Amino acid sequence: MFRNVLRSVIPNAPNLRHICLQTGGKHYVGPFECIGKIPSHDPPFTEDLPRLNVPLFYYNQEDILFEEVDKRRGLTWSIHRPSGIFGFSPYSLMNIIGILCVYAAICKHEELVAEQEIWAAVAPNARNEAFNCTNGDVFKWKHLWKVLAEQFEIENYGFGEEMGCERMRLEEVMKGKESVWEEIVRENQLQPTKLNEVAVWSYADVVLNIGAGYFVSMNKSKEHGFLGFRNSKNSFITWINRLKSHRIMP
Repeated sequence: MFRNVLRSVIPNAPNLRHICLQTGGKHYVGPFECIGKIPSHDPPFTEDLPRLNVPLFYYNQEDILFEEVDKRRGLTWSIHRPSGIFGFSPYSLMNIIGILCVYAAICKHEELVAEQEIWAAVAPNARNEAFNCTNGDVFKWKHLWKVLAEQFEIENYGFGEEMGCERMRLEEVMKGKESVWEEIVRENQLQPTKLNEVAVWSYADVVLNIGAGYFVSMNKSKEHGFLGFRNSKNSFITWINRLKSHRIMP
């Protein structure tokens, strides 16, 4: 599909100068089902690390990009590898903020990436390079549990110091909560959604349990002139409020 798009666009867009490919952090750890089962790099992850010896469609996309861009003189590219993205994506299967909001609600009863991609499209020294993309600060998920509880006005929200380890799995804890979510939607007059449409617990378990083994470096971006950053706590609150304002979350 990606190759077909490029083969259609590149010959027919004479003003096209640059193509951004956005992949993600699985570039360094492999597919979710392989995490912890295959040899991986030691963090922090830098853009020049070799590919893992495992099939991953990110690698295929990069190779397709290189091949197709090389056919047209003067056309440049950049690759962006964000870690988990905070944002407004209510029906995405990989929306960590939405999933945690659902969890908090049940317990009670684009942003930086785009900025980096625009910079890479116009900055001469960013051409034909791959860049990691994170908020730029350092945080642990357990530091955001209190923030999550405050946003939903709950005290005992079920996350303790053990969260982020293998002993707690949201996929297990949240089994059979479909009717609870239906009641929350009805009582708060939210947009009609089913629990499996707004929360994929297995994805949250992967993100929260990956722990200290996942840490990417932003040095290359800074060295090339991109100094954008976000405060993770403030960003977390912003996107929770966006979900609430659109009546996705109570």
